[in-house]
Amino acid sequence: MEYVPRERVRLLTGVLSVVSLAVVFAAAGGRIPPSSVPAAPEWVLETIPLVNAIISAVAIGTITVGWRAIRRGNVERHRVAMLSSFGLFVGFLALYLYRLTATGGPEPFPGPETVYQFVYLPLLAIHILLAIVCIPLLYYALLLAFSRPIAELRETSHARIGRFAATLWLISFSLGIVVFVLLHVVY
Repeated sequence: MEYVPRERVRLLTGVLSVVSLAVVFAAAGGRIPPSSVPAAPEWVLETIPLVNAIISAVAIGTITVGWRAIRRGNVERHRVAMLSSFGLFVGFLALYLYRLTATGGPEPFPGPETVYQFVYLPLLAIHILLAIVCIPLLYYALLLAFSRPIAELRETSHARIGRFAATLWLISFSLGIVVFVLLHVVY
């Protein structure tokens, strides 16, 4: 069943990527006023990082299930797992952006300066870079899947792009959990 016109996959990927990244950078840069989102009790804002770490761990599991399923030829399980992974990513991003907007930007690192410079910042930079690179790859793989019948997907770059995106996605989610642990558990 065709949900997205085939000739529009690249255009839609580009538009969705630009819009998504613009929203993320605007929230991270404090360009979206806190008054634009509903107020939440402090405990809700403080709970979001833990919820996002749990979402990240579950997403690592669903991506792995999806990857294994397609390697075993189980297309339906792969589809369900990858759509679940994308849904988890959207949920993670919505909570992350809400918290960023509600609190006025990212929180400062509470640990020692040396850990900040030589551990936290490099991990955070890699995590952010991979997340940015993943967005267009994920959109492209999803839009290819929605634009063609399953039998025709083998003729596209869906599998190649999907493998690359899944690898980066797994690393990004894993590093996100490490960042959470450094920010909220260790320090």
